[in-house]
Parts: sequence; C-alpha cells; structure tokens
Amino acid sequence: MRIIYIFVLSLLLLSACGKDAPPPPTSAVRPAAIFVIGATDDAQSHLYSGEVRARHETVLGFRLGGKMVARNVEAGERVRPGQVLARLDPADSRLQESAAAAQYRLAEDELKRYRDLRARGFVSQSALDAKETAFKAAAAQAGLAGNQLAYTELKADHAGVIAAILAEAGQVVGAGQPVFRLAREGEREVAIAIPESRLASIKVGMPAAIEIGAAGGQMQTFAGRVREINPVADAASRTYAARVAFKSADAAVALGMTARVRLNAADMSKRKGYRVPLTAIFQQGEQAALWVVAADNTISLRRVNVAAYLDEGALISGGIEAGERIVSAGVHKLTAGEQIRPFISGNAQ
Repeated sequence: MRIIYIFVLSLLLLSACGKDAPPPPTSAVRPAAIFVIGATDDAQSHLYSGEVRARHETVLGFRLGGKMVARNVEAGERVRPGQVLARLDPADSRLQESAAAAQYRLAEDELKRYRDLRARGFVSQSALDAKETAFKAAAAQAGLAGNQLAYTELKADHAGVIAAILAEAGQVVGAGQPVFRLAREGEREVAIAIPESRLASIKVGMPAAIEIGAAGGQMQTFAGRVREINPVADAASRTYAARVAFKSADAAVALGMTARVRLNAADMSKRKGYRVPLTAIFQQGEQAALWVVAADNTISLRRVNVAAYLDEGALISGGIEAGERIVSAGVHKLTAGEQIRPFISGNAQ
C-alpha cells in the first residue's frame, strides 16, 4: 500500500513539472488625452461670433392703433423713402375726417355770415371773435383728422432693407408698436457679445480683425474698431452688447452675414506665449510643470513659466515649444517614465 502511494505521488510531481510556468503580470498602458502646443504666439487674441448689422437701424410702427389689413413688403426687401410698407383699416379714420371736414365747413360759413353782420352793425365784436375762434378750432380739428387718416399708411422714412417683420396682416396693433425693423443704407458693423470676465480688457476704439466667409469658402479679413460697448449687461445672458465698425465699406459685406471678430485684450496685448488647458498644469509647490510626451509615448515632467491664468487656460511664456505634446488631463495620476497611449484632445489657438 505504501508503494502504491509513493507511485501516485511521483506521477503527480512529474505532471506538475511538465506544465509551463504562468507569464509574469504586465502593467496595462494607460490611455491619456494630450494637447498639441500651437504654433501661434498671439495667445491673447479672443474670438467672438457676431452678425453683420447696419450702423443705423430704425424700428417702424404706426402712429395710431388699429387692425393691419395689408403688408406690402417682405423681409430682406429693399425700400425707398416714402414707400408704403403697410396699411391699417382706414374706415374709422375716414369717418372722423368726414365729421371734422363738415364741422370746418359749418364754422367757415358761420364766420362769413357773422363778418357780414358785423360790417352792418347787427352783431358785436365779441360775437364775431367767438366765431373766429370756433373757425380756427374747426380748422385744427380737420387738419388733425386728415393727419390721422394719413397715419393709416406706414411709410419708409429712409432707404434701406427690411431687416425684420414684427407684425402680420390681420393683427391689431397699438400706437407705436414695432411692425418693421429697417436697416438703413450706408455703414455696416458687427454686433457681438462680450462676457463679464473680458469687459475690463476691451476698450472703445481698440483695433479689431473682422473675418467673414466669402464665396468659395475663403475667409475675408477686414480691419475694424470697437465703436460701442453697452454699459448694461443683458439680463438673460449676462453679456455686454458691443458693435465693431468696419474701417472701410465693402460691397461684399451683406446684412445678416455671420462674422468673427478677433480682439486683443488691452491689458495683455504685449504678453506672448502658448495657451494650455488648466487641467494640464501639474503644480509642484510654487512651480508649475507639464507632462511632456516623447516620441515613444513616454512622459517626463518639465517645469514651465506661467505668465497668467486666463478663462481659456494658462498662458505659458517659457519651457515649452510649438509642436510638443503634453498630457491635458489626469496629470496627478502619472509617474515619470511611464508609457501612455495618447489621443488628441485639442490644439492651441
């Protein structure tokens, strides 16, 4: 029995020796988002989206209330001064004008009769003066009624383009209620919105570059300047409306075109460097550093000089070069010499 036990044990040992040893555990390559340092050195150029608008825009409305029975123009249509744009129902105004005209004719006849009677000495001067006054009042009332009838037609006061239609035929509008927005012919500018954080760095009169897409997909750049900044923020967006004027007019700039305005912050215009995401900064005490990715995807920590911390990221003024790759997220989980599997998260602008 003991011999059989030794024989079975020997067979188990031999079978165990014939198996391959398991491979040593390998560490997985960590994926990491990287950021490519841009080639531009103008890190303080801010880009704003806007729309080409007319320098002067007029909101047109009727001078009295009523039902609008006709609208004669469409959005985008060019109009000339004095052109009738819309009409109100004139029935009530015509009745008032007829009543006022009848009162005027009656007062005129009464005045003629009293002048004749006064010349013959049958009435006093005070009675004639009362008829003179009544005649003047009737004449004024007739003129007012005539104006009210004319106000049922809404006419363009300047040449321009109908930028917006704010009321439709069949709608009852009040006196002064906006019906059209008329963009006058002449100067063009771009309407943009400036966030609160950048308001202090944008000044009226500072230069701007206006980029507009032309036919064929090519971008055209025009010189401009900040003409106006609204001192009161929009209640909903908390941004400040601003207008950027073109320095020279151009026929290719049409109303409503989408434009991009590039501004340089006034208080930072002399600072140069590269913008990197704030999440890429690895802080070592008082010294900032970046994880730089080598050609073989290994990483090393490099100290850099931070010129400023901005809303869009950190401005790096030294220690990094254009085209280098840095880790943009999860920097506190990395170690020097570690190999990563990079994927692009963005480029410097």
